[in-house]
Amino acid sequence: MARRKKIPGVDPAYLEKQRMQLLRKNRYVLLFNDSEMAAIDEYCSRFKVHAKASFFREVIMSKILTDLEENHPTLF
Repeated sequence: MARRKKIPGVDPAYLEKQRMQLLRKNRYVLLFNDSEMAAIDEYCSRFKVHAKASFFREVIMSKILTDLEENHPTLF
């Protein structure tokens, strides 16, 4: 079993708190029709995407963050 490397000067409680904040506890289910799924499978095979869950998460979050950045509230 590999030992964890200790990072000097970093509080272990802080690292644990950071790790707990990144845990994924919320589930959301997506359903695709046959043509959508065929397109996703084609994309994944062409660009060698093996982890579809992380691919979906990355694509969805990049779209959301881009839209939020472009449509942020202004004062005037």
